[in-house]
Amino acid sequence: MTSQQNVQNSIAFLFDRPGEPLLTGRDDVSFDVPENFWPDRYKAIASSIQSRFPVTGRVIRVQNIQVPDITEATTLGRHENFSLFNPAHRKCSNKLIETFMGMSNIDQFFSACVYARERVNPHMFVYAASVALLHRNDTRHIPIPPNCEVLPELYVDGSIFARAKEEVGVIPSGSRLPIEVPLDLTASDLDVEHRVAYWREDVGINLHHWHWHLVYPFDGPQNIVRKDRRGELFYYMHQQINARYNFERLSNGLSRVRRLNNFRDQIPEGYYPKLDSTIASRVWPARQANSVMRDLNRESDQLSADVQDLERWRDRILNDIFDGSVRDTSGRSVPLTEEAGIDILGNIIEASLLSVNRNRYGDLHNFGHLMLAYIHDPDNRYQETFGVMGDPTTAMRDPIFYAWHAYMGDIFQEYKGTLIPYTTQQLEFDGIRVTGAEITVEGGRVNEFATFWQQDDIDLSRGLDFQPRGSVFARLTHLQHAPFTYRIKVENNGQQRSGTVRIFLAPKYDERGRNYLFRDQRLLFVELDKFTINLRSGSNTIERQSSDSSVTIPYDQTFRNQENRPTSGNAATSFNYCGCGWPQHMLIAKGNAEGMAAELFVMITDARNDTVQQPNTAVTNSTCDDAQSYCGLRGGLYPDRRAMGFPFDRMPRTGVTTLTQFLTSNMFVQNTVIRFTNRTVPSTRRTNTNTTSGTVNPNTTGGNTNQSNQSNQRPQQSQSGSGNRGQNTNTSNNRRNC
Repeated sequence: MTSQQNVQNSIAFLFDRPGEPLLTGRDDVSFDVPENFWPDRYKAIASSIQSRFPVTGRVIRVQNIQVPDITEATTLGRHENFSLFNPAHRKCSNKLIETFMGMSNIDQFFSACVYARERVNPHMFVYAASVALLHRNDTRHIPIPPNCEVLPELYVDGSIFARAKEEVGVIPSGSRLPIEVPLDLTASDLDVEHRVAYWREDVGINLHHWHWHLVYPFDGPQNIVRKDRRGELFYYMHQQINARYNFERLSNGLSRVRRLNNFRDQIPEGYYPKLDSTIASRVWPARQANSVMRDLNRESDQLSADVQDLERWRDRILNDIFDGSVRDTSGRSVPLTEEAGIDILGNIIEASLLSVNRNRYGDLHNFGHLMLAYIHDPDNRYQETFGVMGDPTTAMRDPIFYAWHAYMGDIFQEYKGTLIPYTTQQLEFDGIRVTGAEITVEGGRVNEFATFWQQDDIDLSRGLDFQPRGSVFARLTHLQHAPFTYRIKVENNGQQRSGTVRIFLAPKYDERGRNYLFRDQRLLFVELDKFTINLRSGSNTIERQSSDSSVTIPYDQTFRNQENRPTSGNAATSFNYCGCGWPQHMLIAKGNAEGMAAELFVMITDARNDTVQQPNTAVTNSTCDDAQSYCGLRGGLYPDRRAMGFPFDRMPRTGVTTLTQFLTSNMFVQNTVIRFTNRTVPSTRRTNTNTTSGTVNPNTTGGNTNQSNQSNQRPQQSQSGSGNRGQNTNTSNNRRNC
């Protein structure tokens, strides 16, 4: 077996039970670790450890190397919570990433991981090792275990673990029942924000945010941070998250999110996360309603910042946006051009390593997260750790995340407002006319999306130190939509040519039931898909399945078939995936029982103006192009020359006040409905089932259907749940699975 194969078969075990030493072994696997790798406290009792944990099963021998100097990475205690937003923690993780990236070959990399794992903070180890695996040339194809399995404490209620321990202690592996996680977990409907808690707390959404920050870290080695249009992608990914969240809020009778534009105002929303940190042995702190951000002075966390700092950084950014240029560290003017301005601004606001001037523009986005995360204990008088806003893995659970990013989005829109609106000539595709567009759901009505509840299981055993071993599952209820097919009709009055199909969806009416002004609605359009198509002369009909979306990762990558879950060996490679992308099951908003009105927008642009010439390495190395709209193309340039969010990224031209007035001949708008059916279907990927299909179509599934007039209903169990996905008749380019 080659070194590559040996590491590939062994690396996943480094993520099992990250708070427990490797010396204890992993199921039927033992580690032969050089004695100089052992922490000092273990060396003194080496013989006792070896007698208690004898070598059994397969032995993974770790190559002895000159141990790396990771002293700087050990300054964060093993039993503390780790925050990427904390500069001191970031410094520790950067040192670890540099160490892993600096190993000359894959065996040395594996040895360095083993050595570091026993000494550094487990959360930080998982982050740093994951970043290195994604970015090293010799490990980029090695699978990273799903973070919800590695650190389940960041995704499910802490009370689940006590129930899991009871199940494990009594019931043998293979006969254990999944522990059901209720939707009404963090609050009741007395809190209106709880109506959309199922969305904020969805495992797939939070996995997406965690994985995006693995692919696009804002600090670390230059060759990892410096990616094509990184700052613009920070802007666009978060803008789309808020657009999607507002769609969900409108589905549930709520207004659009309120911006956190006054840093000294009371924050009306509270949040009680109900999460336990098993590694830190602490409950994640809550935020009381009507809390106020205050100056940070936490010496033990090396944090000192004033609310006034946020205001000063914001004012400098806004003033320079209006001036049309920013200043770099040498005082030179850097123009915010039409092509590069949004990218420059994204790196400034996030304060990534690529910011042109961190001293002048500060750390607005990240320190906003920190001040909100420590709002309950800003001076550490109660010695409380940070709240969920302090970790990208958990931040999207909190309503304040969206208020904060709504304001970050406003700053970006101030820049977009300085750009000249697109002319009809810039929007048109000469000779191309889109004459029709519709969506169909098998067994359903044309132009009617179908949504419902579905249950799926995640395996907690990888992240929990329980005896006896074996899988123990948490059963989650999440939003799901029936698979659908786009059918688009296009007339080409010229020769054969290529076009880029751009598909968006937006709510038709605002929270008061009125039609939108286009200047407002454009920021609510959610990108559903983008792909290239060949258009022959004359009439064309394009069919495309929803599962082929350029925004999402496949359903199987969020909820794996637990019955066939690989635990070791070569079988694990079949579950290799990139992981960055919006979860397929959350592509469509919930809608409501009456049918929420929405507008499907289709546009075809000239591929000659869209295509990017990729470097050869991008062609040979790319295995991650599932969700390129949000995550780019691994090893290559962002695969669309247009501005992200085109054509909705700029203010409309003079005379355009409605969507209809905005349209050109290569665009088409179709009225649609999103109808929610209040029932829960069992997953067909569920533990101890024999089926392999991923989603259930409620229009072809038996059982009673409850369709009351309330849009925020709790789930009801259906009578049966046979899967039905239909055949793929897509005539567009099929995408490559990771």
